[in-house]
Amino acid sequence: MSEVIEITVYRLDELSDAARDKARVWYREGGFDDDWYDAVYEDFQRVAEILGLDLKTRPVRLMGGGTRQDPCIWFRGFSSQGDGACFESWYSYRKHAPRRIREYAPQDTELHRIADALQAIQCRNFYQLRADASHRGHYYHEYCMAISVERDSPTAQDMTVDAEETIIEALRDLARWLYRQLEREYDYLSSDDVVDEAIIANGYTFTEAGQRFG
Repeated sequence: MSEVIEITVYRLDELSDAARDKARVWYREGGFDDDWYDAVYEDFQRVAEILGLDLKTRPVRLMGGGTRQDPCIWFRGFSSQGDGACFESWYSYRKHAPRRIREYAPQDTELHRIADALQAIQCRNFYQLRADASHRGHYYHEYCMAISVERDSPTAQDMTVDAEETIIEALRDLARWLYRQLEREYDYLSSDDVVDEAIIANGYTFTEAGQRFG
């Protein structure tokens, strides 16, 4: 025999502090959009292009059966050993990168430093250095990038002794920079104020104990 059960539900601002915290935990665990990091990825792609990186792509299957090409960028975070970010890319000299990166991100001194380091080592090698960065292993951090460096010299001239190490470290520094941007964006989106705004905007309701209801 069926029966009707009545239950009182509450909006977030009607909950006790403890119940509100429980509601926030629910949202952080399952309410985040899958593409919360898209803006960070888009910014990174622009930064990469300015610095001379041509990000590799991979096919991603769409719900409708087609595919799209996504950049080869990966990360894992944000509180475990081994967390980080990495990418796959080809790199070659890009004119005016230090000036252009300062125009694009005038306050970001780390990007300025990376651009300056790449410019300086390219200058010492007549702007002939190239690199290939690929992901390896099962983790996603800067040391999961296998980076090979060569000098594309028409006279087969060797690269300077510091060229390989400088390019490798600059690309790994860029992966570290990307991870910090992702972490900063995640911390912002998971802050109490932003989570509360999202819950209220979506009209979610909860039981008195803070369990998601509707």
